[in-house]
Amino acid sequence: MVLVAVAWLYVVLMVAVVEATSSQGTVLGAIVTFVLYGVLPLSIVAYLFFSPARRRRRREAESAARPLVDPDGSGHPAGDPVTPVREEA
Repeated sequence: MVLVAVAWLYVVLMVAVVEATSSQGTVLGAIVTFVLYGVLPLSIVAYLFFSPARRRRRREAESAARPLVDPDGSGHPAGDPVTPVREEA
């Protein structure tokens, strides 16, 4: 993905340079070409491409911050795991 992104930016940069150095082109037109044909579409594609990794990192961070065991969600400490033996009188 990174190689394709660098190649696309290179091509768009060359198009912008040609537009800026052309007798009918302007530097403002070259900047607009670079932003609208290069940076904007590439940022959208990169956002969509890397969204699963962001989602996975967020889930890992949430699970690391979550307490290990709290079955009922009350936040109170657990009582005795085994009830004491009750003796008959």
